[in-house]
Amino acid sequence: MPHGPSLDRTQGHQYGVGMRARLHRLLALGVAMAMGVGACETVPVTGRHQLMLISPAEEMGLGEEAYQKTLKSSKLSPDQAATDMVRRVGERIAKTADRPDYKWEFNLVEAPKTPNAFCLPGGKVVVYTGILPITRDETGLATVVGHEVAHALARHGAERMSTGLLTDLAGKTAGIVFGGGHPETASAVEQAFGIGSNVGILLPFSRSQESEADHIGLILMSKAGYDPRQAVGFWQRMEQAAKGEHPPEFLSTHPSDERRVRQIEAWLPEALPYYQQRGR
Repeated sequence: MPHGPSLDRTQGHQYGVGMRARLHRLLALGVAMAMGVGACETVPVTGRHQLMLISPAEEMGLGEEAYQKTLKSSKLSPDQAATDMVRRVGERIAKTADRPDYKWEFNLVEAPKTPNAFCLPGGKVVVYTGILPITRDETGLATVVGHEVAHALARHGAERMSTGLLTDLAGKTAGIVFGGGHPETASAVEQAFGIGSNVGILLPFSRSQESEADHIGLILMSKAGYDPRQAVGFWQRMEQAAKGEHPPEFLSTHPSDERRVRQIEAWLPEALPYYQQRGR
C-alpha cells in the first residue's frame, strides 16, 4: 500500500481546526452530561467500571482522522515479509477481539529508531519497524499487538478524553491520546496541572490503563494461539533495550518493566487455559 505525501501547512491547519471544533462540541456535551448522570461502561476482561462521556461514533471518527494523518505523514515499510507478519498477527488478534463493527487495518511504518506501536479507535493499528528487533518473532509481536488492541477495546482513549472534558482540557487530552496534537498541547497540559497534579492525577491514571491493556492483551494473544508465557521475555527485552534510561516509575506514564513482568506472571494462570484450549 503506497504512502501518501506529507501534510502541507494548509492541510495541517484544516485538520487542526476541524479537530478543535469537534472537541469544542465534545466539551459542551461532556459538561452537560457531567451535570446529569455520567455514562458508566464496563471494561472487557477486567470488569472495571469507567466514566464515558464520548460516544463510540465520535471516538471512531477522531481515530480515523488521526490514522489518516499518520499514514500521510509516514513511510510504510517496503519489507513485504515483515508487513505480512504484522497483518497475519493482527488478524489473528482481531478475531479474538470479537468486534465486527471495527474496520481493522494493520500497517508497518518505517521507523528503525522508534520501538513503538499503537491502535486507534475503530481498529487502526500501526507498528513501527523499530520494535521488531525486540519482538523477534510472531509471539513477541502478538504481545505488542494484543496490548495495543486492548487499549481500543477498553476505550482508553475515550476514557482519557472524558476525564479531560471534566477538567476543561479536552483538546489537550485528545492530542495526547491520538498522537495528532500540536506542539502547544503538552505545554498547555503542564501549565494547567503543574508537576504536582500531573504526578498525582494524570500519570497514575495512565499507568493503570497500561496495566489493564497488558492484562487484556495477554488474554487476547492466548485466545489467538500465542503462548502468553513469552510475554515475559518480551518485556525483559524491552527493559534491556532501554538500557536503564527509564524515569522513576512515579514520573512515568507506564509501569516499570519489572512491575509489568510481575503482573503478567500473576495473570498467566488466567491466560494459559485459553492458549492450551486453542492448542487442543
